[in-house]
Amino acid sequence: MILSGKEILSRIGDDIDIDPFDPDRLNPNSYNLTLHDELIVYEEVVLDMAKANRVRRITIPEEGLVLSPNQLYLGRTTERTVTHNLVPQIEGRSSIGRLGLFVHVTAGFGDVGFAGYWTLEMFAVQPVRIYPNTQICQIIYHELTGPVEEYSSKYQHNHDIQPSLLFEELDPNRENDPQMPLNFGLERSHG
Repeated sequence: MILSGKEILSRIGDDIDIDPFDPDRLNPNSYNLTLHDELIVYEEVVLDMAKANRVRRITIPEEGLVLSPNQLYLGRTTERTVTHNLVPQIEGRSSIGRLGLFVHVTAGFGDVGFAGYWTLEMFAVQPVRIYPNTQICQIIYHELTGPVEEYSSKYQHNHDIQPSLLFEELDPNRENDPQMPLNFGLERSHG
């Protein structure tokens, strides 16, 4: 069962935290989240699941940034969310989809207990200009049945865009340095 907008509002501060929260972005059965002003792109020609791939940071200027087809852009929501006792899910808004912009490739579902910013896996069908602070996606909340074990994995309590950390699963003996993926190969670009 999906929560209605009124039910989402009634659970703010209890099972649901959205920071910042704007009641004007509440829909009949979802809440619109906005795009932060930075993206990252992978710099590797071939991405390797077993290692931290180099990334480059791009700032989205106020006048917008054109996304190219056949390029994966990782972004994040401006809002930090925390969810208890519910399953959060993000989906692109229909107005965004009608421009041929996907906001997630496969990772639309969150886990019960997730706390952090949503990393967006953005992919454009054709060139499209995006702008910071655009209402880019919507978060939906599903009721959950059965005993709950809250999420406590590698993306929990993130503070930035999260590139893939799959390499941590593939090499369990790796020295655990949570800052390495964020600092590894990051360079700032404005365009």
